[in-house]
Amino acid sequence: MHQSLSARNALLLALPPLLWASNAVVGRLVAPLVPPLTLNLLRWAVAFLVLLPLASWALRPGSGLWSRWRRYGLLGLLGVGLYNSLQYLALKTSTPVNVTLVASSIPVFMLLIGMLFFGQRPTRRQLAGAGLSIVGVLLVLSHGDLGRLASVRFVPGDVYMLLATASWAWYSWLLTRTAADDPALRSHWAGFLMAQIAFGLLWASAFTAGEWLVLAPAPVQWGWPLAAAVLFVALGPSLLAYRLWGLGVQRVGPNLAGLFSNLAPLFAALLSATFIGERPQAHHAVAFSLIVAGIVVSSRRPAARPAEGSPESGA
Repeated sequence: MHQSLSARNALLLALPPLLWASNAVVGRLVAPLVPPLTLNLLRWAVAFLVLLPLASWALRPGSGLWSRWRRYGLLGLLGVGLYNSLQYLALKTSTPVNVTLVASSIPVFMLLIGMLFFGQRPTRRQLAGAGLSIVGVLLVLSHGDLGRLASVRFVPGDVYMLLATASWAWYSWLLTRTAADDPALRSHWAGFLMAQIAFGLLWASAFTAGEWLVLAPAPVQWGWPLAAAVLFVALGPSLLAYRLWGLGVQRVGPNLAGLFSNLAPLFAALLSATFIGERPQAHHAVAFSLIVAGIVVSSRRPAARPAEGSPESGA
């Protein structure tokens, strides 16, 4: 049974989009220094080493990881291997505006996957909330003039982000389906995340090997800028954000949680404005209001209908 959207749950789900928005900015800045799939491998390798003292027990026989290797292999593929690799690849080959525009479809994918594969029919409130939030995202992307969206051109890199978005939606739904049959790992957040990273690193290593064998990218430009970037994305957008997102999804459900992902484009716009010295504009405030309104509308539960024959029922 999912909880209501309390202030604490809202904070849990608002912090990951902020961290992921900063991840997009950092990923764009270091794109000339390291190939995208290699960056993803470095990111999760550092995260693995940081988490190891807290969750090395999860790798031992009998922990539950190996008996459920198919489940964690799929979670690692979707959440660590595919999503992050495709996101960095999109940042390498597409524009930030296009990547953000495609990423704004996450709530739609959440609703579709929940309906098609998990038997969850979206309510009218959820559909209305998704619509409001998406309008808010489009307002940010168009700088307050929705007519400018007609001039946006999509390139092959946008397909990578579309696949990444679908991968993340599927991953988020799977997070709600692993508690009953795996209480040992799910009772310890570090162990549960370690189980995903362990398999995710195998996928990321395979993708990176393919990158170097097939694409033959330019050599990695090692140095303090790249080291600082890898450390940041390993600690913030990886460990902290995944922990908070997983906890938030389990508490309020994937459909409602998916709407919070629409805060990422707004945060990205604000971070970009900060880096280039521009102040936030009026349309940022309007967009924020629309995104929050979408979350509030979706989170409201319909009023209970009076029982037949009660004074309130009018019978």
